[in-house]
This record gives sequence, C-alpha cells and structure tokens, in this order.
Amino acid sequence: MGKSILVVDDSSIMRKMVKKTLESAGHTIAGEAKNGREAVQMYESLTPDVVTMDITMREMDGFTAAKEILKSDNKAKIIFLSNLDEQKYKQDAESLGALGYVNKHNSKQILGLIDGSD
Repeated sequence: MGKSILVVDDSSIMRKMVKKTLESAGHTIAGEAKNGREAVQMYESLTPDVVTMDITMREMDGFTAAKEILKSDNKAKIIFLSNLDEQKYKQDAESLGALGYVNKHNSKQILGLIDGSD
C-alpha cells in the first residue's frame, strides 16, 4: 500500500523527479515545499507518512526543518536527499533519527527506505 509523502526541495526539477519516482511506485504526493519553513507548516496540516527533505535551501535548511518537525511529531519519518558529502551528512541524518540519507543521483533508493519504514 502506498504512502503519502511530502516532497521538500528548492529545485522544481528535483521535486518533479522525486515525485515521478514515488508515484511510479504507488505512493501519493501529499504536498510539495520549496524550503524548510514551508515544509514545517505543511507537515502540520498534511501529516504525511514520510518526508523527503533536501538539505540546503533558503529560509530554512533541511536539518533545521527536520528538527522542528520532529519536535512536534517525534515519530515523523524523514529521508534526506542531497548531493552534499555523503559520509558527513549521513551521520548527521542518522543522529537526528531520520530514516536515512540518499544521494540525489540515486534517488530510487528512497523507495527501499520508504518500504522498510513500516
């Protein structure tokens, strides 16, 4: 059964790519945010099953947004997507309690993390 997912990325091209990957696997896009501030607001109203979160965005970065979301819902499931230094950010993502970190060039790996999140 598909999950509802909030896609957060400042790049509209990246959001489209992630949406296409998720929808082709039977998931529903609950909403799209272009920065962390929007993501926090949308999470509260949409309560998606999973959030895919870019790290570097204007107004509020992904890690700050994830902390805010986790403050209001400590069971939130967040997957970070970025092209940044994988080792460093993977550790940061895990220490926050995220489901994982996926390099944007391997975005299909999101599906394995989502499927394993039950």
